[in-house]
Amino acid sequence: MKYIIFVIDSQSITAAANEMAAIDAFNEGLQRDGFWVMAAGIGAPNTATVIDNRRGVGLLQSGSLFVESEHYSGFWIIDVPSPEVAMELANAGSQACNRRVELRPFLR
Repeated sequence: MKYIIFVIDSQSITAAANEMAAIDAFNEGLQRDGFWVMAAGIGAPNTATVIDNRRGVGLLQSGSLFVESEHYSGFWIIDVPSPEVAMELANAGSQACNRRVELRPFLR
């Protein structure tokens, strides 16, 4: 079962050096235990472009679709044997990055 863990932040690139060490250790554990698929940080909302090309209209909007004080600043994609393991890893990821996280299953 694949899940995505979104990191919720109020600014991009706000982790302190000790948080990065904890995130690196969490990532290494995911890899060691065979749960790792990938992880990445993502650009701030002001770097986004919303594209709507339904019916070929080609509309572009600078910035994120959502105008909120919080946004996603990164994510992990994990492959785990159960929802319970996904929840345990989301809790550990939240602690490692010192941020709230959102856990969602991948749909097929």
